[in-house]
Amino acid sequence: MARRKIETPTAPGSVVVDLSTGKALEKSAPSLICSRIKSFREALGFEQKAFAAAIGVTANAVSNWECGRSRPDLNLIPAICGALHISLYELYGEAPPADTLTARERALVDGYRRLSLGNQYAVDRAVETLRFVQSVSGQPEMRELLYFSRSLAAGAADPTEFEQDAEPYYLYASPEVKRSDYVFSVNGDSMEPDYHTGDMVLVEKLGGGASLRYGEIGAFIVGNETYIKRYERDGLHSLNRKYDVLRFGEDQSVYLIGRVVGIVSQKDIPSREDVEAYLTLRNFARV
Repeated sequence: MARRKIETPTAPGSVVVDLSTGKALEKSAPSLICSRIKSFREALGFEQKAFAAAIGVTANAVSNWECGRSRPDLNLIPAICGALHISLYELYGEAPPADTLTARERALVDGYRRLSLGNQYAVDRAVETLRFVQSVSGQPEMRELLYFSRSLAAGAADPTEFEQDAEPYYLYASPEVKRSDYVFSVNGDSMEPDYHTGDMVLVEKLGGGASLRYGEIGAFIVGNETYIKRYERDGLHSLNRKYDVLRFGEDQSVYLIGRVVGIVSQKDIPSREDVEAYLTLRNFARV
């Protein structure tokens, strides 16, 4: 006698029963994403079994999604989109973000992606520098002068090489600063009341046949010392009358550095941030 095949029909009104309680469970509606999966699958004529095989799950899992019993794991979303030939935005029913790149910008992005990691890093640095340059393009104008301490290197044979003892000194570009090349510090009271010890004086380099006129204040090198004095026909004068006039014989060498054009004021001294911005801009311009 042939064995009878027992089938369990599923009536349209069948319910899901909780085996622990024997009570019927309410059937939940499929989520939006599950409904869209079913809609895209059916539009492609994709059977549940074939679709399940394409994304590496069982047909029963797909059925449970579409019936609202469960939802797909997030790590399956890329495979689902690939199998259905849709984007993530289409799956979730969202409008894709507008593409605001111009054709030139897209070409630049494509070119960047083709670069090696090292070259991409170089581009990154260049972009950062350009953004910085743009952000500080409105900073106050500055000048780099040469600063000297009062005493030059002992035994200096050639006073024309005194610039070797200088260091950079940065100031905002006031009219006096723009005329200047050097900064010297005042030591002592010989030039009081106009110049006090600790003052920083601005000195204009004299070249091209220019000379200091009588009555003007100049910066001089005598031996291994620098002096700030008023130049007169009979020698170098201090403004403080308790000091004698410096007179020199024909065998003594006096070297004129330049004309004193003013004193560094507090408003001439830049902030550290402005100095750093100035150096960055200058170095960038030299590249």
